[in-house]
Formats: sequence, C-alpha cells, structure tokens
Amino acid sequence: MDEGSSGPVGETVRSTMFVKGSVQGVGFRWWTRARALELGLVGHARNTADGRVEIVAQGSAEAVDALEALLRESPSTTRRPGHVVSVVVQTGVPRDGTTGFVER
Repeated sequence: MDEGSSGPVGETVRSTMFVKGSVQGVGFRWWTRARALELGLVGHARNTADGRVEIVAQGSAEAVDALEALLRESPSTTRRPGHVVSVVVQTGVPRDGTTGFVER
C-alpha cells in the first residue's frame, strides 16, 4: 500500500470524511456529490449539527483518495464552494448494497 493511500490498488474501500469550515449553505454537498459521481463513488454527504459536512465515500482506493485530495486542495481548481479548514478521515469497512451518491 502506498503511503497516504486508503488501500491497495483495485480494492474497494470506505471512508468517512468530516469537513470543517464554511461548508453549509453554500452548495458544498451538491459539489461533493458531483465530484463523487464523476469518480464512480457511492455514499452520501450530509450536514451535521455542529456545522461540519460528513461525507461517506465508498469505491476504489484511488477514487476515494482523489475525492479527499479535492476536498483538501487549496486553492480549489474545481470551483469548490465554501472554505475548507480541515478534513478528518476515518476508514471503515465497505458495505454491500450501497448504491448512488446522495445529499442528505
């Protein structure tokens, strides 16, 4: 496994990312959904009560890593709305039957 990678090449992985900053009410979940679908990921993005956005992304390790990189990128080259201060990632076990990527 490469340093900084979510998992071996080709392996399905699942990560939960908590994004802190000015990320609610600015189109951030919509932007995240669009990028996730472009990368072939499944999961969701939802606002949390403490002002963060929780993103659950499942798919290839490369695609999950690419989404995380887009979330962290500063300045954004993809016109990401809002302002990201930090991204905290928790790895998890992939779940069978997860389809689509939705805003909650």
